[in-house]
Amino acid sequence: MIKAAGVAEVTDADFEAEVIGAELPVLVEFTADWCPPCRQMAPVLSAVAREEGDRLKVVQLDVDTNPLTTNAYGVLSMPTLMVFRDGQPVKSMVGARAKRRLLEELADVL
Repeated sequence: MIKAAGVAEVTDADFEAEVIGAELPVLVEFTADWCPPCRQMAPVLSAVAREEGDRLKVVQLDVDTNPLTTNAYGVLSMPTLMVFRDGQPVKSMVGARAKRRLLEELADVL
């Protein structure tokens, strides 16, 4: 998995605690090593985590090693970005995007 600096990795085992039980809204990137657009998202996610860390938790989940969570949320394309608030998915976006566009799309959930 292409690790974004400052972004935690979650797994099937800790998804419940780290995402569902989180106080803040959580942006989850469903990602994979073999996905070129996922690589493009790494610096974007790092920047968002750094700038919005007080209002938003940003995590990554490797779809190849965490099939339970991937299947539970019907993720078929990488990268899929999903926002969870109060344990529920409230927004889903598919594909790489620039930081400015991502922040615009997140404005209504922050």
